[in-house]
Amino acid sequence: MIRMRRLVLVRHGESDANSKERLVGSGDPALSAEGREQMQRARMRLMGQVIDLVVASPARRAWQSVQVLTGGARARLEADLREIDFGRWEGLSDAEIALRDPVLHREWRERAPGFEYPGGELRAEFRGRVLRALERIDASGAAGVLLVAHKGVIRTIAEQLLGAALPGEQPALGESIGISRDADGRWFVGRRSSDPPALAESAQ
Repeated sequence: MIRMRRLVLVRHGESDANSKERLVGSGDPALSAEGREQMQRARMRLMGQVIDLVVASPARRAWQSVQVLTGGARARLEADLREIDFGRWEGLSDAEIALRDPVLHREWRERAPGFEYPGGELRAEFRGRVLRALERIDASGAAGVLLVAHKGVIRTIAEQLLGAALPGEQPALGESIGISRDADGRWFVGRRSSDPPALAESAQ
């Protein structure tokens, strides 16, 4: 049974590998200057959140985002929160993928059942390790968790808790999604006035 009450999911900022234009999964580029600015803006939006545990992917673009986002708070790194390995599509743009693998590109964009990234990590294995990380985080006993990771990781966790996929291509780089659990154990996006007051502005 999930014990957390509040989970704030933040996608890392832009990286030196141009994450907004290219698939960056198993690569480990640093956070770019633009990414640091995105995290500064995210920090302002998240002030006053209920947080007693900060968790991040071990990828540089994620833990460097945490440093900016929290002002240097200690973060727990979870290896299983790294992004999926995109295989031979690593580092490619959408246009480059369409040119090199037009059939697979169409299946990917149409979310075809059974689609897998060519030469990459199997999606079922990716989902399994992300959910194992979620179980370990929940076992910490923290009520309010700030989790900084990758688009695929965030969408997987949100779908598991909410029972439905996030709309469109959410979250964008530097964007946060807060989800809360009500008294009946159901998760929903956002907060309610009945939520408990802030435990702390940020983890220490």
